[in-house]
Order: sequence, then C-alpha cells, then structure tokens
Amino acid sequence: MNQKPATVQKYHSQPHASETDVTVEKPNASFSVTIKISVPNAPGSLGKVASVIGEQGGDIVAIDVVDSHSDYATDEITVNTVDDSHAQRIRKALEELGDGFHVHSVSDRTFRLHQGGKIEVRCKSPIKSRDDLSMAYTPGVARVSKAIADDHLLARDYTIKKNTVAVVTDGTAVLGLGNIGPLAALPVMEGKAALFKEFAGVDAFPICLDTTDVDEIVETTIRIAPVFGGINLEDISAPRCFEIEDMLKQALDIPVFHDDQHGTAVVVLAALRNALSIVEKSMSEISVTIAGAGAAGVAITQILTSAGVPDIVVCDRGGILHPDRDDLNEVKRDLADRTNPRRISGSLSDSMKGADVFIGVSGPNLVSREDVESMAKDPIVFALANPDPEIRPEAIYDVAAVIATGRSDYPNQINNVLCFPGVFRGALDAGATEINEEMKLAAADAIAACVHSHERTPDYIVPSVFNKQVVPVVAKAVFAAAHETRVATR
Repeated sequence: MNQKPATVQKYHSQPHASETDVTVEKPNASFSVTIKISVPNAPGSLGKVASVIGEQGGDIVAIDVVDSHSDYATDEITVNTVDDSHAQRIRKALEELGDGFHVHSVSDRTFRLHQGGKIEVRCKSPIKSRDDLSMAYTPGVARVSKAIADDHLLARDYTIKKNTVAVVTDGTAVLGLGNIGPLAALPVMEGKAALFKEFAGVDAFPICLDTTDVDEIVETTIRIAPVFGGINLEDISAPRCFEIEDMLKQALDIPVFHDDQHGTAVVVLAALRNALSIVEKSMSEISVTIAGAGAAGVAITQILTSAGVPDIVVCDRGGILHPDRDDLNEVKRDLADRTNPRRISGSLSDSMKGADVFIGVSGPNLVSREDVESMAKDPIVFALANPDPEIRPEAIYDVAAVIATGRSDYPNQINNVLCFPGVFRGALDAGATEINEEMKLAAADAIAACVHSHERTPDYIVPSVFNKQVVPVVAKAVFAAAHETRVATR
C-alpha cells in the first residue's frame, strides 16, 4: 500500500483505513426505539438490562422510570440501533433475561414522530369575538378581496402568498428510494415543509401529484400557483424534471426552484470554494470530473461553469460524455457540447486521471482508491451518493486532501438544508419573480463565508445545518442579488 504523500499530510489528519476494511454501520437516531420493560426492584437489575443492550450493540440514549413498586419498576429505555432487525435482536435478548423481567413493548421512535403527520395549519389571528369574525371573514374580508381584484400585487402583502411555498412532487425519484409514487412520497414532502418552517419561517405545503405526465404536472402546478409565493420542485426524475422546471419558469411570475438540482449545486460550489482555499488552488485553473448526468450533475455543471471552472468532464453509465457518442438524450448531448474541452473519451476512471476535483452524484462504489491516486496533486473528492458514496472516505483518507459526502456521519456533509431555506427566504422577502443564476451564486458565496478562513480545515469546509447564521446570511445575499438583477418586486 502506498505511503501518504507529504503534500497531502499537511492537510489531512484522518486515520488510515485500507480499501478492504469493512465499514460497520453505527446505531443512529433514525432507527431508534423506546423499550418499555419491567425489571425486579433489586440492585443490579437495571444494570443487567443495560449490559444486554450493550452486548447486542445498542446505544442507550436515555432511561426513564415510568412506574415503581416495592417488587418491580417499569422503565422506558431509548436505544439507537442500526436497523429494524437489530432492534428485534435486542428485544429477543431482553426477553431471555428470565423471571422478573418483562418486555412490554418496543416502539419505533421514527414512526411515532410521523404519527398523524409532521405539519399542521394554525391561525395567526385568533377568532374569539364577533369583531374578530367580521374582520377575518365576512363582511370585512370582502374589502381585502376587492382591493386585490383591483391590484393583484396586493396578494403578496395581504394573503399567505407572501410566505408560502408549494413543495411539488410526483414521487418518481425520492431520496434513495426511487419511484415510490406520490402517497409514499408524502412523508418526505412533509419533512421538507417542516424544514422550511423550522429553519426559515417559510410556510410550505406538500403537493404530491398522482401523475407522471409532464404536461399534467405543469398544468396542475400553474392552476394552484395563485396561492403560493414560490414553487419548490422535489424528487421528480430526470430528464422530465428539466422540462417541467423550464415550462413552469416560462409560465409563472414566482420563483420555481428544483432543489435536487440547484440546492445540491449551490452547496457543492460553496464547499468547493473553501476546499480550494485549503489546497491553494483557484477556480479558474482546475479540472473537474462529475460522475452523474442527472438532475444534480447537470446543475452542478452549470453553476461551476458560471463560477469560472474551465475544464469539466461529465460521465454517465456509458462513460465520458463527448459529442461523438450516439447514445445521448437531448440533455446529455447539450452537456457533451458544453463540457469536455479536451474532447477525451473512455471510462470514469479515465476521466479522473489528472483531475483536481471529483464530484460524484451517481451511485455506490464506482470509484477505486487507484482512481483517486491517479488524480492531480492534493485531490478533492466529493462522493455524494446516498446512502452509500462512490467511495468510502476510509479508503482514501491518506490520498485525498479534502473529502465530502452526503452523509451526516462523516465530516463535510453536502446538505441541501444549507441552501433552500435561505434562498426561498430571500426570494420571498424580495418578492422575486424568479431565482436566477446570480442569486444561486450569491447563495453559494454566503454559505462558504459562514466558515471563516481561520476556521477552515479539511474536515470543516461547510457550516453545520444547525448554524443559525446560515439562513439569514443566505437570505440577505439572495435578496440583494434579486434587486441587483431586477427581479425583485418588493
């Protein structure tokens, strides 16, 4: 195995792991359970329970006593597990403890969180008197409706339109789940709406459409658009998502933003700016390989081109995109014409030789350690496929100068939550009629700036999603860019 180059050592301090090392998933909150169990009211009883859970690999988060008697106590124990089968193994081991120990239930905390849905509608103005009723509804509401009929722009100030976004999907490309349909997509869209509210104070509502027809999706969205100040397209498969977004942008005078494309691209650009500062390279001199020519790959290509990257090579399952390939759809052919200035051909591995940056938005285990070793000095690797990246960070800690993934259990998570709340907050506040390239670039710069130069390390190139500075800083930058590009109405 090759020794770690000195040029990389000065950047990265992560421990080395061989490419053959097996990565074991860690217990996490997404598979956490609450175990309700009665134990003998005697010294050491609860310790036995804790020991069994630990021996089975469970991670105890909390223990709460819910009932206590002279001869027994009932506890609720919160445990993080790896998956459903792991939780069942823990339950079985506890049930084998014997007399005096009784497992009442094992409830899945994630399913409990989703019980009845994650969002709701509440009144901003209480209706507790006859006067309240006469102003909020008839006859007073007629005055507001007449004013809007005379001047449609007033709807931005006197209705929920001012602060409301539609999260529109057809359920064809959901997370790592694929085409699961609109009903199964609803919990994800509810989650998106919850993030809008929690991080940016934006009221978002899931719109899950029971059609995959492009024209029907566009027509339906146009018909419901009067209620909303923006449209967030979500989890719609490529290449239909490109056509849907383009058609809606042309038809509507409110922002239309496909987060899978542009949210990912904005955060990638922010992370890349900071990564380049660590390895002392500039955007105008690097070469980039992108694995994946779907929604995210197309948008990343566009924003990196706008940011001044001169040499981008995009790969799909068939290898490097170039104009001589006869198996490309319209979107990929356009990409081939706009990228690959050296007109190289071959495989993904071929494209990575000498590249400064690899960005993966494709699938698991497509990149080898040798591929990364073939890259330029101090390579930057963004392996963003979820849940399994194109290459595990453990395999290249001693080769890559900076590594990012799409996962929360590694440093440098490229997470769209860093982008879309602030982008829509700024666009809504400006009354923007669109979200243009200048607004996206401004958002990327703002996200990057949240990690100050003296704080940047190979393991810290993007801020945490819980950094409360991010949304207001991004919103302010987007608001300013909307005015500078004359798409603001407020």
